[in-house]
Amino acid sequence: MKTTMQQLLYFDCFSGISGDMTIGALLDLGIDQEQLRESLNSLNVSGYRLDIVQKTARGIAATDFDVVIDSEGHTHEHRHLSDILQIIEKSRIDDDAKSLSIRIFETIAWAEAAVHRMDVNEVHFHEVGAIDSIVDIVGTAVCLSMLKPDRIISSPLHVGSGTVTCAHGVLPVPAPATLKILEGIPIYSTGVKGELVTPTGAAIIKNLAEDFIPLPPLSIDKTGYGTGKRDTGQLNALRIVSGTATAATTLTTEHLVLLETNIDDMNPEVYSYLLPLLLEKGALDVYLTNVIMKKGRPGTQISVLCNPDDAALFEQLLFDETTTLGIRKLAVERSALERAFIEVDTPFGKLTVKAALRGGKPFRVSPEYEVCREIAEEKGIPIREVYHTVQKVADALIG
Repeated sequence: MKTTMQQLLYFDCFSGISGDMTIGALLDLGIDQEQLRESLNSLNVSGYRLDIVQKTARGIAATDFDVVIDSEGHTHEHRHLSDILQIIEKSRIDDDAKSLSIRIFETIAWAEAAVHRMDVNEVHFHEVGAIDSIVDIVGTAVCLSMLKPDRIISSPLHVGSGTVTCAHGVLPVPAPATLKILEGIPIYSTGVKGELVTPTGAAIIKNLAEDFIPLPPLSIDKTGYGTGKRDTGQLNALRIVSGTATAATTLTTEHLVLLETNIDDMNPEVYSYLLPLLLEKGALDVYLTNVIMKKGRPGTQISVLCNPDDAALFEQLLFDETTTLGIRKLAVERSALERAFIEVDTPFGKLTVKAALRGGKPFRVSPEYEVCREIAEEKGIPIREVYHTVQKVADALIG
């Protein structure tokens, strides 16, 4: 059974994130500058030049990436989403970079549309639609297409404080569109004045990171620093750590909601209908617990684990299908192993089994009930014998 080590990029956003900081940090990891320039030239966007400078920021060696607009360039040229997508589609960058660039711009467009209450096709891109931001977003996508990491994880985002002046006037930090993009992402501020997370930076990391957690266990290969343009009184840079994931890195932290309610006055036959219904609707886990309620009455606690976006749906189902008058709602974190389905050769033919992975390598394998049930019925043998046979073969494969 062949396995590979996972290459991971960790975005350490201790001073926020922007498009130019992202490309600077990726270049600092060793991206070929000439290959990046060649890809960006295929956009057929003129009126700018790239300044890429190695510098020292607060004593730390870093890369400064700057899109310098020519005197005839238009830094605030207004474009619609369709205009920008057409520029990207007509370029010669690879399909992965095109797809990522489009997703990032769509994220910004939908956020702008939401905060201004207009159709997404009516959104005028101001700063984010200008030449420098097109270069920043496409350049980031090109760099990542060259690196091809297996996973990208980010720290929580330091957003700054105070106000920022933009095309819509003076706005609070984070700016409304930025805050819209950052919904569902952990953010914080230490009181540093200024905009540390730009709309472009927010859209980039939202489309890249699969989780926002402290630095996970990994074997570090290289670290890159991309500098910001302002003096914030501290190191103003994005740090990207490139490394090989260790076993513990394959644990994914999931932010979920646990719904609970205690019931002592319902026909218990309802549970046999309710539990499959909840699972069919997308609950991640459902279980019953015997409890002793007030005045010594025996009761049943219903627990439903679900994604935050689905909590309202399951609350309504519990109110509709049970006699409950109130539901507890708790925010919980679940650490989950990476999982995969693999095929194994057994005396019954090739079968699919569920594997738990550690460091990208299966270390525990479980036969699937439905597969074993079908074989037991077809062969006319006890299902426990099927389980035993499949488990023995699978265990031998993982050593």
